[in-house]
Amino acid sequence: MRLLHGVRVALALTAACAATMLISQAVRAPSSVPASCPERWGGDRPGGWVPAAADLNGAGESLVPGEPVSAMICAYPGDNAHPGGERLAGSRILTGGATAMAHDLGYLPVTTDDLDAPCTAAGGAMTNYLIRFAYPRGDALWVGSAEEVNACVTTTNGTVGSRSYVGRDITAAYRTGTWNPVRPDDPCHGSTGRRGQNERMVPGEPVSVLVCGQASHDGRSPRLEHGGQTAEALAATLNALDSRPSGDVCRGSEGVQGVVDLRLLFGYPDGPPAEVRVSPACDPGVDNGLLQARLDKTTLDQVTRLAPPA
Repeated sequence: MRLLHGVRVALALTAACAATMLISQAVRAPSSVPASCPERWGGDRPGGWVPAAADLNGAGESLVPGEPVSAMICAYPGDNAHPGGERLAGSRILTGGATAMAHDLGYLPVTTDDLDAPCTAAGGAMTNYLIRFAYPRGDALWVGSAEEVNACVTTTNGTVGSRSYVGRDITAAYRTGTWNPVRPDDPCHGSTGRRGQNERMVPGEPVSVLVCGQASHDGRSPRLEHGGQTAEALAATLNALDSRPSGDVCRGSEGVQGVVDLRLLFGYPDGPPAEVRVSPACDPGVDNGLLQARLDKTTLDQVTRLAPPA
């Protein structure tokens, strides 16, 4: 009987310990990211600020890693002539598309480099945004961005940042409560670039390439699409160039005047295209927004052969 009593006590203690572990896991300490919007915008320019960088796996490679389950947008309207310290005007929890929003923002090209770049100087309204993505186990992550008349904005999670402009899409999501970006009628317009372009001119394994010429008077661009074999060959040529961080500056180049600029949009089975601009009259003449390289004759000849008829 004593032995049986001891077994019962041991089993009871084991069950109690297991229950304690389950309860501990269920009420694990949530992320340090606050659950409410800050009362003021803490940055001093359009976008480029979050209250704190979250300690999440993958936050150094993607703006929104993993699969968050909800998103809350905080809005801070102001004027781009006097940026900084804007007051919170309101917040909205997305009722639809939070997963899609995380997917799209997570695919934006990012870098840890300084993203300051020349901007046009039109004055006007500006709205800074903070987006709080919440994850199933209680973790959360802030993303800061903005809508601004010059589209000169940094989007960041506090660890990495992107120059890709998504301000109008965030404004639409804040107003409607759902993420539903407007896609351009002309596929040659509106690309945001693709994650990984901070390391390679054309990341991953593209399955197509759309070569776009200069837009005509009606705003549409001549274009010609090529399949996977051509896309892979062109990507290999561009990736072999001696690239460096982009300064987004065009200096005049002699000897190639009269050759039009081209946009190369490399397509993938999932996510946005990787965009590369080829500008023969510029030095450097190849730029993907994060990397740039000099345009040599071999690369120019290869791109020109794939261009649409003028």
